[in-house]
Amino acid sequence: MEFRAGAIWSRFLDLLFPPKCPFCNAVLERPGICDDCAADLPLFGDGFRVIRGLYCAAPLRYEGAARSALLQLKFRGRAAVAEPLGNLLATCAAGRLSGAFDVVSYVPISRERRRQRGYNQSELLAKAACRAWGTRPEGLLVKIADNPPQSGISGAAARWSNVSGVYRPAPGHSVSGRRVLLIDDICTTGATLCECAKTLRDGGAAAVYALTVAAAGREPEKT
Repeated sequence: MEFRAGAIWSRFLDLLFPPKCPFCNAVLERPGICDDCAADLPLFGDGFRVIRGLYCAAPLRYEGAARSALLQLKFRGRAAVAEPLGNLLATCAAGRLSGAFDVVSYVPISRERRRQRGYNQSELLAKAACRAWGTRPEGLLVKIADNPPQSGISGAAARWSNVSGVYRPAPGHSVSGRRVLLIDDICTTGATLCECAKTLRDGGAAAVYALTVAAAGREPEKT
């Protein structure tokens, strides 16, 4: 169960205490990743997957310390974890997607989920990555249904069905002719990312690429 009060309290503590490594919680002089963890991160093989034609890049495999850090961000109110993870995203994008996009966006969550959690973790990650580039992300999509969390659904078919039709273009934002980098926290089956990408393409986006902190699997998938 997620509580907004817990997220607010955690962010208040983050202001009072020094930054910590998102993977081992070691206290650091400045936001980032400690040297020991940086040397032992679960790197994601070739660094990308192709899922139903969508290129999905990720710096890490969804396991071990990476999984723990993302669970803290997503379910335990550790909003400060987004900053160093966002820097990882920026580095990955520079190596994998340099010059491929001209606008950054993120996977939206429902109003109900945002009220419970206190923030959208994907938006925080996108903002952190964009700070490294001196820009800001745009909220190009909205979620129109409070469907069950993907993390609680087993089976690829059920996950794809769960996100079908739940996203719409955000009012006041045009994607026509734009190349979009779509940021999320985790890629497992890729259902959420592909549904968002489809919505953006249907709205006129020239291209869509996905970037997540971590991904399941190691080898690129066949299209």
